[in-house]
Amino acid sequence: MSNRKNGIVMQQFRYPSASQWQDLVKRPSASYEDLEGLVSDIFLKVQKEGDAALLGYTKQFDRVVLDQIAVTEGEIKTATSGVSEELKQAIQLAKKNIETFHSAQQTAKVEVETQEGVYCWQEKRPIEKVGLYIPGGSAPLFSTVLMLAIPAQIAGCKEVVLCTPPDVRGQVPEVLLYTAQLCGVTQVFKVGGVQAIAAMTFGTESIPNVYKIFGPGNQYVTVAKQWATRYNVAQDLPAGPSELLVVADESADANFVAADLLSQAEHGTDSQVVLVTTEDSFIEKVIKALEKQLEELPRKKIAKQALRHSKMILLKDDATAVDFINTYGPEHYIISVKNEAFYVDRVQNAGSVFIGNYTPESAGDYASGTNHTLPTNGYAKQYSGVNLDSFTKAITFQKITKNGLQVIGESIELMAEAEGLQAHKNAVTVRLKKINDEA
Repeated sequence: MSNRKNGIVMQQFRYPSASQWQDLVKRPSASYEDLEGLVSDIFLKVQKEGDAALLGYTKQFDRVVLDQIAVTEGEIKTATSGVSEELKQAIQLAKKNIETFHSAQQTAKVEVETQEGVYCWQEKRPIEKVGLYIPGGSAPLFSTVLMLAIPAQIAGCKEVVLCTPPDVRGQVPEVLLYTAQLCGVTQVFKVGGVQAIAAMTFGTESIPNVYKIFGPGNQYVTVAKQWATRYNVAQDLPAGPSELLVVADESADANFVAADLLSQAEHGTDSQVVLVTTEDSFIEKVIKALEKQLEELPRKKIAKQALRHSKMILLKDDATAVDFINTYGPEHYIISVKNEAFYVDRVQNAGSVFIGNYTPESAGDYASGTNHTLPTNGYAKQYSGVNLDSFTKAITFQKITKNGLQVIGESIELMAEAEGLQAHKNAVTVRLKKINDEA
């Protein structure tokens, strides 16, 4: 452990053995089982009482009494005029880049004739109704509106519903409303937390139900999204506290690395940041840079607490570092090393990768064009981050001619009979008989 005079505490591990890795890759995640009772109760009440339950929970949890849940057109117009031109231009630049990158993800119909007369193809169709959850609190994430609403629009989703908690005045931040209208979202509702997820799951008098829910949130929202799957509503991906892993050596700038670590640490007290290096002396450089930069942060109290369960790990060589990083499976992964290609070529598990000294993770959070809604807690091993396909379904089609059925029919009959499914076999047999009778 490193315990500095200003209170910075980061766990340090020097040359840990592979047997220690499973403990090292653990995140500071809460136990969700304790929250399921509360989530279940809120879901049942929203299902039964609709808007009345939402207004009651908003009063209880957000400490504000609302007249109505829906954001009005007037509020949206006021918000548009309340955002500075400089910020509008920044948001529009980000929007353009996100649109460019996600539009490029569109794929053509895949068509194949697998046998003579057997035609198979795949086409993408949009998910018709999607819900976007945008957290509020101390840092309302209007950038997440861009990340979710833009691909939903490109995919062609017919209905996009956005829920976000109101502030103490009963308002939604102007910049969030501006961003929503810029992305074509017109259904915005002042409701947050578990009750928002429940509302989008069942539908209420004001809020339509949806087929899939997107967006980050605290531990309550995370459990609520999982709970929604019990009611045939999909979620984008398992998401917990934000995390970042940086691999760096003496070619990296310690000030840059410290800034990147703090950029994630300031998200929340349960965020985790990890530095992996093969250079022992680099750790001390980063610690000194952290100490200096931390004192200048408005959210330093949050960042300092996050650093307490964050780690600095010294490993013996690049190959070992790569193996450890793939075991960890970071949400955000920054590569700042001289042997850059070695690390890039061996990425197996990561949500999003940032390469080189001049590619901060913040770029992906806002304006480079990639999506910042990413799998956490090691789920990068089996989940992708949100992308255009997250808002679509791949539907397969097939059309078989008479000749095509003659080509594959006997094989289908044999396989169906071997599985003991006589009706499956018969569905082919009656057709082949007709073809033969007509010949």
